[in-house]
Amino acid sequence: MNAPTGQRAAPDRALPAPLRLTLRPPTFPHGPVSGAWWPRSDDLSAELPALIQAFDTSRGRVTRLTAHRDTWTQAPCDLPVAGRTVKAAWLTSGFDPHTIRLFSYGVGHWDLLVVPPGTEAAAAARLMAAAADPALRRTATALLADEDGIPSASVT
Repeated sequence: MNAPTGQRAAPDRALPAPLRLTLRPPTFPHGPVSGAWWPRSDDLSAELPALIQAFDTSRGRVTRLTAHRDTWTQAPCDLPVAGRTVKAAWLTSGFDPHTIRLFSYGVGHWDLLVVPPGTEAAAAARLMAAAADPALRRTATALLADEDGIPSASVT
């Protein structure tokens, strides 16, 4: 038996919040979105590591991403994640502002609906389920418009 060392046990650290992510089954072809991600803030540097880790272990190592510049408060070109750097491209037109695209070398890419961080939980759950439904073929903007009750005939 070891003698007490006089050191206090480290206080319990709060566990990281679970990743809020839903994906289409990998056996289904990509749709306009491959699922949805509901970050807790618009700080991509803080939110990205958990998302990248989930993709690294389930879908393939993420090497870069593309996002709409207006969605995030900061737009760094190099994002440190899990001991490496993920390169980011920031677009201001021609890319759905409610989407983030993750690229995995040799595997492909995934477009995810980014559910706005302040979205009410029930609405976020509906959006995430719709984005992961292989039967639905809606863009991120169209899914958000549908949730907001905006006619989406002109929104694709």
